Amino acid sequence: MKASQSSPGQPAGGDRPRRHRVTDRVLGGGEEPDPRFTLANERTFLAWIRTALALLAGGIAVEAFTTEVFSPEIRKTVAVLLLLLAMFIAGGACFRWLNVERAMRNKTPLPLPLIIPVLALGGAVVSAVFIVFVLLRDG
Repeated sequence: MKASQSSPGQPAGGDRPRRHRVTDRVLGGGEEPDPRFTLANERTFLAWIRTALALLAGGIAVEAFTTEVFSPEIRKTVAVLLLLLAMFIAGGACFRWLNVERAMRNKTPLPLPLIIPVLALGGAVVSAVFIVFVLLRDG
């Protein structure tokens, strides 16, 4: 086969393979970034997901295993806060991954990570609830 011919399934003329139209629509066009950057973006996404899973496990653990330690109101409050935080972090991780991927493809500045303040403020609220509990606890 000559170098100018392409085999079935291969793009002609040395063109790079194109993604599916739906993928192009979701990612907003642009050029394919270096695969190393895309893979780094995926690793960051997975780190956020691990954080969300840890918060989810913490919320379940507080509800399931602290009946002897906390009053029902404190237990439910902390468990729900941790579960909500896990939900927001997991959802935010998806949008963060997508926005970073779009920025890389369009060679624009990376967006601010808005899930960082959500995590920080959520952690501060959960800590504050625990501090109030410790201060008000009989003992």
